[in-house]
Amino acid sequence: MYNDEFELTFDLADAGPKKEQRRPTLPEPEEAAAAAPPVQETRETPVSAAPENTPAPEREPGSAAEPRSTAPAAKGRTVLISGGDRGIGAAAARAFYAAGCRVAVFYHTNAEAAAALQKELPGVLAVQCDVASRASCELAFRAAEQALGRVDVLVSNAGIAQQKLFTDITPEEWQRMLDVNLTGAFNLCQLALPGMIRRKTGRILTVRQYRWGQTGGSCEVHYSAAKAGLIGLTKALAKEEGPSGITVNCVAPGVIDTDMMASFTAEDKAALAEETPVGRLGTAEEVAKLLLYLAGEDAGYITGQVFGVNGGLVI
Repeated sequence: MYNDEFELTFDLADAGPKKEQRRPTLPEPEEAAAAAPPVQETRETPVSAAPENTPAPEREPGSAAEPRSTAPAAKGRTVLISGGDRGIGAAAARAFYAAGCRVAVFYHTNAEAAAALQKELPGVLAVQCDVASRASCELAFRAAEQALGRVDVLVSNAGIAQQKLFTDITPEEWQRMLDVNLTGAFNLCQLALPGMIRRKTGRILTVRQYRWGQTGGSCEVHYSAAKAGLIGLTKALAKEEGPSGITVNCVAPGVIDTDMMASFTAEDKAALAEETPVGRLGTAEEVAKLLLYLAGEDAGYITGQVFGVNGGLVI
């Protein structure tokens, strides 16, 4: 499961002596924790439903140069957001939509949330996609291009998380974590890049949890490894695609107060806020504003960077 609900999974039955109680662990800002051992999933055909008033697609430019926007946002462009049905992904969809962009969101299983977002933002395209499946990504990406014309900005935001002792992680759980959190980004980037390279312009933004990709997390080794790999992908791809006018950056949210934290008690949230230097939790809208800026033309000299939106929690 991901992008739909949050459920921390603890499997410490055979861990030996009881360990010291850990402080509350925050959820991945736009990710849900994976449940028990992942089950092999069948590939699904994306279901796309765009309202009738979807803006007319902007096709590949011919000899005429694409007009440049003076706004910091990616105004007038087409933006694809994976995990865009709720939380940070939905906030990003609203921000890009308000800036005048054509928006497509990929969702995994929460069709109800995706439909609600479409109702809120007329013209937004919602497509079902399991980012871990290459076939699902290809079908969903094709549906987005056919409906909206092209993809100028990719926000790779979908993911999963799980808490489990390293010695108890099954090979299937390890592989599923990498498939969703790392291979999912690989799939979408590889599908978006050909068009960006032809146009000599593009923005790719990856989203990862604020700390484990850099410092590692106890009982989250598979998750930490996948997110560290995502940072490496971001930096290496930035070097490779820079000559083509494409920037690649990573946004790393901290403790963000979304419905993903619904299972946290008021005491847990207060403890996390106290640990944060600014003394509060962040909002999805604050993260979305940074994504919007990095997708704009004013950010054309920024690439290969990891931006923490964490209130000073990680410095």
